[in-house]
Amino acid sequence: MASHRRPKQTSRARVTVLTTAAAAAVVLSSQAANAAPSEKPSKDEVKTKVDKLYEEAEQATEKYNGAKEKQEKLQKEISTIQDNVARGQEELNELRDSIGMAAAAQYRTGSIDSSLQLFLSSDPDDYLDKASTADQLSAQQVEALKKIQEKQRELAQERSEASGKLTDLASTRTELGKKKKEVQAKLAEAQKLLNSLTAAEKAELAAADARASRSSSARVDLSGATAGSSRAMAAFQAAQSKIGSPYVYGATGPSSFDCSGLTSWAYAQAGVGIPRTSQAQANAGTRIYSQSDLQVGDLVIFYGDYHHVGFYAGNGQVLHAPRTGTVVRYESINNMPFQFGVRI
Repeated sequence: MASHRRPKQTSRARVTVLTTAAAAAVVLSSQAANAAPSEKPSKDEVKTKVDKLYEEAEQATEKYNGAKEKQEKLQKEISTIQDNVARGQEELNELRDSIGMAAAAQYRTGSIDSSLQLFLSSDPDDYLDKASTADQLSAQQVEALKKIQEKQRELAQERSEASGKLTDLASTRTELGKKKKEVQAKLAEAQKLLNSLTAAEKAELAAADARASRSSSARVDLSGATAGSSRAMAAFQAAQSKIGSPYVYGATGPSSFDCSGLTSWAYAQAGVGIPRTSQAQANAGTRIYSQSDLQVGDLVIFYGDYHHVGFYAGNGQVLHAPRTGTVVRYESINNMPFQFGVRI
């Protein structure tokens, strides 16, 4: 009889398990349904995330610019060293050739013992002249050997220096590749978020950005602004001529720029060389910590790590290349965390 009860208990247990599983599935489905509407971020949330990604992309861009500048500098240094080594090797070969010919000549003239040469000589005075010449040749050989040894040491040192710089160049190229991928990944993520917006939402963001840009342009009034040096003004005016040019990371003009690409290009037009990156530009002149002391043409450094730079345009405005998706334009100095100005 007991054997007939067990199947019934097993059947009830199965029913209970199935019922519990079904109930759990209903709860999970309900939770998923309730969560679904909040999965898509709002327009403002997208803008906040995109702005953050663009800022991170610009941080990576300035590091990319630094690595690129270092790579170009190393390539020039290596090329110079390699040219020096090539010339040095030619000089060494010439020295070796000359010492070889001198040694061969001495061997041919000095094969007979000197005392026997004097005994057999019909003209002792002539022999003594030749002996003097032989002694002088020996001295030249010693001097030539010293030059060869010195040249060999120089070449060994230069080759070692070139080898070290080649290793550094390989490391810099690796870093450059990583930073490029980092920038591209940030920009792709930002674009993906923007693509999630509706056409109407995209239009709203673009309109708001355009209004802010027009408002900043309207507030620029150079007539009442304190002008900087003639070269600073010339650099600022060069930057003004590029208003509307697109932002492209790593670009230094003349048709597209990133933030430090614009400032370095503009100062170059004024005949002044400044460093390539915003971090290096932060140390390129006298720092101005009060906004009220800024003059038109001064550089303005933003963010704690100095990853953004622009020109002071007077009346609380800056002229800069903001970020991907924008163009060279005016903007309020208060839109970003001001650190200090730099007077070149």
